[in-house]
Amino acid sequence: MDASNLILAGPVALLVTLALLAAIRSRFVRGRLTFSAWLFLGFIGLELAVAQGLGDVAVMPAVARLAFVLALVNLVIALLVNPWRDSRPSDRFPAIVQDVAVIALFLVIATVLMREQLLATSAVGAVVVGFALQDTLGNFFAGLAIQIEKPFRVGHWINIGGSEGQVQEVTWRATKLRTKAGEFLIVPNSVISKDPILNYSEPTVPTRIEVEVGASYLTPPNEVKAAIVRAMANAPLVMADPPSQVLLRNFGTSSVDYAARFWIEDYATDNQARDQVRTNIWYEFRRQNIEIPWPIQIEYSREEQPARTEAQVVDAAGHLAGVDLFSMLSPEARLSLSREAADHLFASGEAIVRQGEQGSSMFVVLKGAVKVVLEPSGQDVATVGAGGFFGEMSMLTGEPRTATVRAVDDVHVLEIAAPDMRALARATPGLIEHVSQVVAARRVGLAQAEATAAAAASAQAHAPQSLLARIKAFLQL
Repeated sequence: MDASNLILAGPVALLVTLALLAAIRSRFVRGRLTFSAWLFLGFIGLELAVAQGLGDVAVMPAVARLAFVLALVNLVIALLVNPWRDSRPSDRFPAIVQDVAVIALFLVIATVLMREQLLATSAVGAVVVGFALQDTLGNFFAGLAIQIEKPFRVGHWINIGGSEGQVQEVTWRATKLRTKAGEFLIVPNSVISKDPILNYSEPTVPTRIEVEVGASYLTPPNEVKAAIVRAMANAPLVMADPPSQVLLRNFGTSSVDYAARFWIEDYATDNQARDQVRTNIWYEFRRQNIEIPWPIQIEYSREEQPARTEAQVVDAAGHLAGVDLFSMLSPEARLSLSREAADHLFASGEAIVRQGEQGSSMFVVLKGAVKVVLEPSGQDVATVGAGGFFGEMSMLTGEPRTATVRAVDDVHVLEIAAPDMRALARATPGLIEHVSQVVAARRVGLAQAEATAAAAASAQAHAPQSLLARIKAFLQL
């Protein structure tokens, strides 16, 4: 392009740029076009100065042409790679990448296609020095690496060295964050390149949040966990999938500490989600009579409570009245047996007895349910609910456990040992005969479910007498 055509191109390019500034809404693109407009204006001014014979006629035309080329390259890249309606730069071509593209293309045109190579090289060197003076080279290269590797994007929630916020912009020098308090935080790129980056928005948008709460030692952990799960399910910001989780974190000085883990869709709402979950936990604990202890800083004397209250003993005796083995006992005898027996609490999934182990006690289910499992196949044989019993053969004959019994949920059981049964049998005539008949009938019923009718009839005919002899021999009666 000759000098006369270039002089005419300057005003035309300036008018086109001004028209685009009026038509385009994107603040980012408008900023780029404004830079090009000033360069075009500078080009026109230099050309007018040369026409009037002002300045160095050898240097100024070359500088003017370089300004024109830089303005044109910046204009073209800004229009091609950026959305014209969005105020942010393109996600695929962030601002710093566009700057590098402008400089690279400008270098190629200035040093290869234009004739004033030495002058162009000097001008390019001045541009590089200007960039170095404006921002340190460390921030520049760190910012370029961030845009290439993309550990985060505009709109992501991140944590850098303890500073947390939503990414608003990544420039040559720094990354700009908007905190949850509405503050604008500017972190130099060189700092970001050295510190660990925690991205809450990738690889998945849902974010896991954790809330800690303490509960009384007097409440079983599974009851506390169930209450916390219900509290999280009632929080609007908590996602149903992935499912929430509760972990027993620690046995603290005044409480059992639990960690409630749940997922939210937007990390920006984590404080509101924590508020909802904590509020729901308080109300759920109040409904379930679960205490949230506070730290105790004074010395006090504690009145020891009995392991079982009299009300619990009476309640267990009432359950014994519904068990066939003890139906012939008087209320006083059942109350005495309940007082001597041991009350145990088993968590969901725990094994109460294991197949093949030696045993000398039986269990009556007071609350909850258990399942009977055959090892090693793991086959479920039966489920025993409240008022049912198991393990009677080990108590009566000393035989090893014939199956594993596990708690289905939190289970209260009453354990009756062989010595307690021996004392009760000596004080109650006919009890052993009654017990043997009940157990024999029960075993026959189980055999009928597993064997043929003929085998079951044979077991029913011979089991009572042989079972009675084995019971008397083991209890030394």
